[in-house]
Amino acid sequence: MVKSKNMNIVIIGNGITGITAARHIRKRSNYRITVISSESEYFFSRTALMYVYMGHEKFENIQPYENGFWEKNKIELIRDYVTFIDTENKRVDLAGGIVVNFDKLILATGSRSNKFGWKGQDLNGVQGLYSLQDLELLEENSKNISRCVIVGGGLIGIELAEMLRSRNKKVTMLVREDSYWNNILPAEESEMINRHIREHHIDLRLSTELSEVIPDENKNVKAVITKEGEEISCELVGLTVGVSPNIDLVKNTDIEHNKGILVNEYLETNIEDIYAAGDCAEFRTAFPYRKNIEQVWYTGRMQAEAVAQTICGKRTAYDPGIWFNSAKFLDIEYQTYGLVNMNIDGEKNLYWEDPENRKAIRVVYTDDGVIGFNLMGVRYRQDVCLKWIKEKRSIEDVLQDLGQANFDPEFFKQHENDLIEIYNSKNSSHRVRLKRKRGLFKFAN
Repeated sequence: MVKSKNMNIVIIGNGITGITAARHIRKRSNYRITVISSESEYFFSRTALMYVYMGHEKFENIQPYENGFWEKNKIELIRDYVTFIDTENKRVDLAGGIVVNFDKLILATGSRSNKFGWKGQDLNGVQGLYSLQDLELLEENSKNISRCVIVGGGLIGIELAEMLRSRNKKVTMLVREDSYWNNILPAEESEMINRHIREHHIDLRLSTELSEVIPDENKNVKAVITKEGEEISCELVGLTVGVSPNIDLVKNTDIEHNKGILVNEYLETNIEDIYAAGDCAEFRTAFPYRKNIEQVWYTGRMQAEAVAQTICGKRTAYDPGIWFNSAKFLDIEYQTYGLVNMNIDGEKNLYWEDPENRKAIRVVYTDDGVIGFNLMGVRYRQDVCLKWIKEKRSIEDVLQDLGQANFDPEFFKQHENDLIEIYNSKNSSHRVRLKRKRGLFKFAN
């Protein structure tokens, strides 16, 4: 552990990135740590906000740490808004008049909901869904209304649709693509979600874009008009066309930025002792098969851990590892590992879908080995899948041992043989059989 108490680490943002950085710096040092955020007093799980609205959780239950945790660990929390960063004199100015000096500064300012200049986008009843304030606004905006329009697909759009349907609101989704999230999902999985959305009585309008939002006499939302000229009446409009890095704080500074705050593999900006991590950071050079900006919960956490080690004396490059993600489309759980829907040279896909169209397994491979898994309504073990991808295991080896990946073979229906039957039907010279042990699938060591 670093013993010095003289250095002051200031972190702007108390989301998963900012708080992970604070925790890991505290584990490794006795530095003074100050976390500044205008959003909330204490850290909370942003991905659980929807469950607060739906009544499954209370807000205090989505705070991972007790309120006394911060004082106990000597992490100072300031709830205020940063108005200016003075990079030369190493200080930040707060709206409340306080000036906070720093030796090292971590920018973890997160994202903000996209707006694209639509006429009427700032009317009462038009909002995004990202922050705690957005959730509070949604509580107000959704009172005593019956009809909502969501603009955009993706994960936030379908979460907002589920939230509003839980309160019996009529929901129309405008998705400009010709199939839901088809820039991420392969065609079969995307079509499965199209059907699933409609089964939940959500009016899904594909290949449809917003033109403008129409106000009533009190400047509240009355309707939207699509680019095709159709008017759809509504009292709430949810803008879920993605998020962008929240970089307003650096625009009037000499900290270099593009769409996000530009960093190297060590999360260092162009200014010495200033770092950026999480949703607001943009890598100058993208990692192979990754984007320059990755706005995912776990990548923000991993970046924060790397920054903490660097600040505490062990300069550590961020290593994103093999891509993975998980989500939920209404009742369908989704997991993805490795490279899927990337059109890799020599890529082959082995795909199985159940008759009720609510479960699917996809294994992506080349002659060099398995490169990806896509799962709908089926759980596979992350450590097993990532291990196979890292080891470049052949498709035949993976299929033989596929039971090792099954999350809970005792209590859930198993579908590994279905996938193997499809493979064997197409590859008579390379037939494989699923390994079993004592009547159950084997588990990885």
